[in-house]
Amino acid sequence: MNANPAKRQKSTKIIGTHNGTFHCDEALAVFLLRQTPTYAHADLKRTRDEAVLSTCDIVVDVGAIYDEAKQRFDHHQRGFTEIFGHGFDTKLSSAGLIYKHFGKEIIADRFQLPSEDQKVDLLWLKMYREFVEAIDAIDNGISQYPNDVEPRYRSRTDLSSRVGHLNPPWNVPTDAQAIDTRFLEASNLTGTEFLQRLDYYATAWLPARDILVQSISDSEHLTKPPGRIILLNQFIPWKEHLFELESTGKVTKDFIYVVYPDELAGSWRIQAIPVASQSFESRKALPEEWRGLRDDELSRVSGIDGCIFVHASGFIGGNKTKEGALKLARIALDK
Repeated sequence: MNANPAKRQKSTKIIGTHNGTFHCDEALAVFLLRQTPTYAHADLKRTRDEAVLSTCDIVVDVGAIYDEAKQRFDHHQRGFTEIFGHGFDTKLSSAGLIYKHFGKEIIADRFQLPSEDQKVDLLWLKMYREFVEAIDAIDNGISQYPNDVEPRYRSRTDLSSRVGHLNPPWNVPTDAQAIDTRFLEASNLTGTEFLQRLDYYATAWLPARDILVQSISDSEHLTKPPGRIILLNQFIPWKEHLFELESTGKVTKDFIYVVYPDELAGSWRIQAIPVASQSFESRKALPEEWRGLRDDELSRVSGIDGCIFVHASGFIGGNKTKEGALKLARIALDK
């Protein structure tokens, strides 16, 4: 990850950022720049001296200038209102600025994909939503609670807090070199977590989308009219992908149930699709007369052998076989 200057190749490129107390946003911004071919082996100067910063090839989080052409990426200046776009309206920090301009390049290079590949776009947006946006918001002092409701508990285990804790305590004497060393540790921390999350989304989250798309196509014959039940022959995290595909018009919003294997239990599940991705309300819950029943009693009432349970709210149920779970789904559609 080239966090240690002694281990990096010599480079004529220089990244500039401010010295003194550091934050998560510029720690991540520096790491991200070092994932690009241009700045992979760049040296780092931490200073607020404008004369020194003017000698740097790129400057982040200091200097009161945002100008891509000049490679200046600060967000503290009066009148700065840059956002990521694409439905996001959180004001950017230096992390978001660097990610907005260099993120696709980093992702494409890491997975050896063409920059115009749709997967690059999906991962770029996913990583902003799940990783970078919170760093932008915290650094800019944007409350997670729009109405300033007092939270019921405090959390200081987020990435921004952990970076903050790497700064020397106020009452411990230190010097600039020691703080610079701690900054490199912070940059490595943010970058390690960024790449771990990115790798997960690329190798686990994104393949689930492809499986879901294929499963939707393969499930058309299950009902008349088609497009009511999705059969998955292996469990995948399907919910977020389904709502995204629906929102873009790539699939209809007619699906009611998803049937999939519970591989740990060796049985099958039927789950009602919620009305929204974070909602507890189902588009069509399993029949009221099944809810809260189990085993033989549920099989008797439903008329389907091998039943295991139906949750009291009707959002999920189980059967010992795929055929039994599909029967539950088909009957539930007509009730």
